Amino acid sequence: MGRHCGYLALVSALACGADWVFIPEYPPEEGWEDSMCVKLSENRARKKRLNIIIVAEGAIDCHNKPITSEKVKDLVVQRLGFDTRVTILGHVQRGGTPSAFDRILASRMGVEAVLALLEATPATPACVVSLSGNQAVRLPLMECVQMTQEVQKAMDEGRFVEAVKLRGRSFENNLNTYKLLSHKKPDAELPMTNFNVAVLNVGAPAAGMNAAVRAAVRVGITEGHKMFAVIDGFEGFARGKIKEISWGDVGGWTGQGGSILGTKRTLPAKYLEKIADQMRTNNINALMVIGGFEAYLGLLELSAAREKYDEFCVPMVMVPATVSNNVPGSDFSIGADTALNTITDTCDRIKQSASGTKRRVFIIETMGGYCGYLANMGALAAGADAAYIFEEQFDIRELQANVEHLTEKMKTSIQRGLVLRNENCNENYTTDFIYQLYSEEGKGVFDCRKNVLGHMQQGGAPSPFDRNFGTKISAKAMQWISKKLKETYRKGKIFANTDDSVCLLGMRRRNLVFQPVAELKTETDFVHRIPKEQWWLKLRPLMKILAKYKTSYDVSDSGQLEHAQPQGSR
Repeated sequence: MGRHCGYLALVSALACGADWVFIPEYPPEEGWEDSMCVKLSENRARKKRLNIIIVAEGAIDCHNKPITSEKVKDLVVQRLGFDTRVTILGHVQRGGTPSAFDRILASRMGVEAVLALLEATPATPACVVSLSGNQAVRLPLMECVQMTQEVQKAMDEGRFVEAVKLRGRSFENNLNTYKLLSHKKPDAELPMTNFNVAVLNVGAPAAGMNAAVRAAVRVGITEGHKMFAVIDGFEGFARGKIKEISWGDVGGWTGQGGSILGTKRTLPAKYLEKIADQMRTNNINALMVIGGFEAYLGLLELSAAREKYDEFCVPMVMVPATVSNNVPGSDFSIGADTALNTITDTCDRIKQSASGTKRRVFIIETMGGYCGYLANMGALAAGADAAYIFEEQFDIRELQANVEHLTEKMKTSIQRGLVLRNENCNENYTTDFIYQLYSEEGKGVFDCRKNVLGHMQQGGAPSPFDRNFGTKISAKAMQWISKKLKETYRKGKIFANTDDSVCLLGMRRRNLVFQPVAELKTETDFVHRIPKEQWWLKLRPLMKILAKYKTSYDVSDSGQLEHAQPQGSR
């Protein structure tokens, strides 16, 4: 679907690693039929049995003539004789249960819309509430309408490069990333840098790690580097579990859960000498580390070891990937969205299980260490009555007040209650304690059940958000490595020992930002392995309001009208 907009087709192609995509904003060049058939033949020669071609509803060629799925199928069958099937998704794209991201987005947009109305004056123009990066913004309605009309006009007049730009920066980035990753240029056309770049996963497995590795490997090869995969994190690095990895080796990795390379929580401190030896032996010129808090600590240790080992004086970048979403310097980590979807889906099932019961309250424990992100956002997405987290201390009086509030709600038409608890929110108020307290105080009004979700939150195939986020952030990190390699190459050797050569790439409000890990120390609570300030805490009052608590919510992301930019940061 999508009518004259190719967004759904493009993002789907990026998320599933499609072999070809047709979108109205960027039609294929003249002679695309030959190019596509050549690519499909090459795939078959590499023993790739399955090829996916995605066609947007409004797909056109460069002469503005429609390209249909049937036309593409007939072309493949006639030219190549491949068994080809057409699947028209239709209205299944519109139905289904909303993801956790959509639920939270709807709640945030609803709040921003109400605040916009409350703050409006008779002179305030009508606005559209939107999300830019991770920040709610208000844009004038007529400017947005005009920009949409400009896109269609540019497409009608054949100004397709301009049409892509008018769709906004995010759309343009998606398209550029897809083009980078979908088709390998002939080796003769690739630049040869003679740089070796190693990629490793550190910490616990997180859905989307494999998509990030795939993007890193393919962008690295496109940039002319030789790519190496390190098996089993820093521990495997020390043991020499390093192998060269090619373009074809990472085919089909986008939708795979967990970590194909293997990942361990071990920090590099006790292996520094062995890791330095391996870097020297394999002539590693740059490192990309994909992982959670252990990856962050690991880069700090490697950075500190530069005084003793010259081998670590190379560009190093970290891409945050952990279900806990507890890495300083980034609003989102790869894997957190998939875990949140699992929690939300499980809460829906648990609530549904009580549909034949009169009144019941469920106490659910989530993962996350000391970080309450999963519990808090899961509670908001699932419509919970309370969420107990480490970042917001609570006592027996608050527990008692929550029980009384639920008891009052149960006397009305509300039949089910939901309470989430982060695993390390309090040493003494355990899940068992809260369960027993609610069971005792709710006697005669409701009964109680408890569920510890455990490691099911860490498994499974990555969500589309995690696939795309992992792909785009990793591609950007690899391009940063290429830039740093050029900057630090002197007299036939790489030497990088400044703070800005060891960075973490994270989503900060509206932008992806490279931040030296040394500068993030002041933002980190190392004892509890969490950032000192977390953006999602401001959404806590919203959860309480939706659970019918009397509280105020007046935090607006923007609080003012902005102007839509044609080159779009939207």
